[in-house]
Amino acid sequence: MKIHHLNCGSVRTIEATYDGPRSAPAVNHCLLVETGADGLVLVETGLGLGDVRDPDGALGAEWVEMARPVLDEGETAVRQVARLGYAPSDVRHIVLTHLDVDHCGGLPDFPDARVHVLAAELDAALAEGAGPRYRPAHWAHGPGWVAYDPEPGEQWFGFTAVPLKGLPAQIRLVPLGGHTEGHAGVAVQGDDRWLLHCGDAYYYHREIEESKETHPLLDVVQQRSQVHRDLRLGTQARLRELVRDHGDEVEVFCAHDPWELARYGEVRRHTRVRDTPA
Repeated sequence: MKIHHLNCGSVRTIEATYDGPRSAPAVNHCLLVETGADGLVLVETGLGLGDVRDPDGALGAEWVEMARPVLDEGETAVRQVARLGYAPSDVRHIVLTHLDVDHCGGLPDFPDARVHVLAAELDAALAEGAGPRYRPAHWAHGPGWVAYDPEPGEQWFGFTAVPLKGLPAQIRLVPLGGHTEGHAGVAVQGDDRWLLHCGDAYYYHREIEESKETHPLLDVVQQRSQVHRDLRLGTQARLRELVRDHGDEVEVFCAHDPWELARYGEVRRHTRVRDTPA
């Protein structure tokens, strides 16, 4: 298998809080995993074609004003999949950290994909309706939902690991509570280490360093959007421990930090991983 790191939706430009990194647009960091037997697996979708073409209607005018998305059709996952030589139908699975507007806007572009998510998140999204957080237009096409209730059992570096139906054991959901009712990370095993997409469990790379430094703008966003403050802070503490104790085995990144995405260079860069049945 191969892993591609994609930016599926630039939003407003932010500055680093220290000398060195230049200011950059916040991103929607997604993964595209090429598997042998299970087609393409998309981790997160970012913004989709419908969002770009009708942002106020699809995303909500309030969110658009706050996030200031660039709205570049070339950044959508479906266009990037095409540039790699694939069709939308080749994306057979989508794994989501949660269902906020900027994490699942591309669902309609892959109508045949099975969509893996924690059950608590799906229940919350379906219950809210057309609120500011969730946008039913993103799943009006009737996705093939595959919802999971985490159960005690298999552990992954001290976290609960949720195996995914129809996918290799190297791709798992890892509950990371606090941001939404059913927020999770997505772990993917590479050649020499695991990758953990932490979604919105944190927003800025310095938050999981010993300094615990937050970004002044991004921290406002994460505090306004959290559903369980203590749980969110506890999740971040556990992620710091993961990096401290297993940083040579696990590489973590969040959804929106542009400097983390920059580690991986251009979107065409690959990380090779092995196929093993679940």
